[in-house]
Amino acid sequence: MIRITELRLPLEHSADALPAAIAQRLGITLDEVFAFTIFKRGYDARKRDAIVLVYTIDVTIAAEAAVLARFNTDQHINPSPDTRYQPVAQAPENLEQRPVIVGFGPCGIMAGLLLAQMGFHPLILERGKKVRERTKDTWGLWRKSELNPESNVQFGEGGAGTFSDGKLYSQIKDPKHYGRKVLTEFVKAGAPEEILYLSKPHIGTFRLVKMVENIRHQIEQLGGEIRFQQQVTDLVIEAGQVRGLVLASGEQIRTDHIIMALGHSARDTFTMLHQRGVFMEAKPFSLGFRIEHPQRLIDQARFGKHAGNEKLGAADYKLVHHANNGRAVYSFCMCPGGQVVAATSEIGRVVTNGMSQYSRAERNANAGIVVGVTPEDFPGGPLAGLEFQRQWESRAYELGGCNYHAPGQLVGDFIKGQASTQLGTVEPSYQPGVQLTDLATSLPDYAIGAIREALPAFERQIKGFSLYDAVLTGVETRTSSPLRMTRGQDLQSVNVKGLYPAGEGAGYAGGILSAGVDGIKVAEAVATAMVAACGA
Repeated sequence: MIRITELRLPLEHSADALPAAIAQRLGITLDEVFAFTIFKRGYDARKRDAIVLVYTIDVTIAAEAAVLARFNTDQHINPSPDTRYQPVAQAPENLEQRPVIVGFGPCGIMAGLLLAQMGFHPLILERGKKVRERTKDTWGLWRKSELNPESNVQFGEGGAGTFSDGKLYSQIKDPKHYGRKVLTEFVKAGAPEEILYLSKPHIGTFRLVKMVENIRHQIEQLGGEIRFQQQVTDLVIEAGQVRGLVLASGEQIRTDHIIMALGHSARDTFTMLHQRGVFMEAKPFSLGFRIEHPQRLIDQARFGKHAGNEKLGAADYKLVHHANNGRAVYSFCMCPGGQVVAATSEIGRVVTNGMSQYSRAERNANAGIVVGVTPEDFPGGPLAGLEFQRQWESRAYELGGCNYHAPGQLVGDFIKGQASTQLGTVEPSYQPGVQLTDLATSLPDYAIGAIREALPAFERQIKGFSLYDAVLTGVETRTSSPLRMTRGQDLQSVNVKGLYPAGEGAGYAGGILSAGVDGIKVAEAVATAMVAACGA
């Protein structure tokens, strides 16, 4: 097949316009186009009144070699790459141990699925509950201000990604097309097929729940085992080689291969690993607020007369501002037509995040507006970032009234530096509730100053962004892991053999897709090492 990239057509083009454009682009007649598939479809909305769809197309034609030769200098016409996944190993019959995976979020799910498909019968340990039980506990916080520290937005089957927009795009380099493997498995498990070709695919929370369950069943059918409410409290390390782990129940599990697929909020596990001497280092992350606008305002600002078009869906945005104090302020995890959610996992702390359903039909748009911080801002070693996060999460709990309500402020009042006393036209979506206040003491002074400067600057890119009645809700602290468990070329810990730090918690992913891709990489490394150890 031939792949054509950057094939641009008007937003409202007819059904027959696409094959005609393919033939024209290749300089052939329409009847020479035997078949084509849409590999990717996005849009270019830089000109609101002339929005175009941008396609990547795989085409089957008769004279493929001649056409490729004619366009050999055209970077947008090339042979289609083979994106099918090829397993790197198959479990030998004399396998004496099972690999163990700690964590059943996107990274652990894909690592477990891949190892199961290769016949390694992985054992997966998840500290939280199955996804439907976990959902009930999460609603307990949202509806009744009752937090279960072991079953919440952060902990449980599916990981933090389950209660999110379900975004499935990433900017990682992916020369082996592992992302395609992730998306293909998600579709097999019930995700809509459109995620295979939309440039910014998403699933939404409700669909993610069923999809995660289906993948769990597949792993079990292939001989894998998933055990819930099993917190790992210790590692067994002998002469620099992992030999097993210990559960909170006291049970010891022997294994020489452990994938640590922790999420970014497994703070007690990070502490245990640090105490056991596993090498880790502090890394940059970001913190800030969630901002909410009416979704119709964002749609109009981004799409103009095309707002509401079914092919475009609810509008999103991506913004960045370099403040005068040297800080970068940017939008993070933008959720069109969604809601701001309570995402804490620790008692006496408030954390916000964003979530959308598949329809993205809620009244508000929300996004994190966050400021980058570095280890220089929180000196003190690998775990200092955890305490830095906790400091501001505890402050948010206090400002919100010590009942898991979140502190909030109107954008106009925030820019003026005065406390908010009543809401305007924008109703905040955070549950269990928002306590209006002054957010000036909810983050470091440099973050407050940078965000105050950024909001009017963002207005120049999206008309209405600094709407007086738009609502800021604090605080967003868990944009990524504040540390990295450094690994070598073999993807093992640099100082503990057999330990494979993976995913977002280890500092090697950011989001569902990149975490799933990292799960594949680490699963391949484990499979290769186990086959070599068996002499196969």
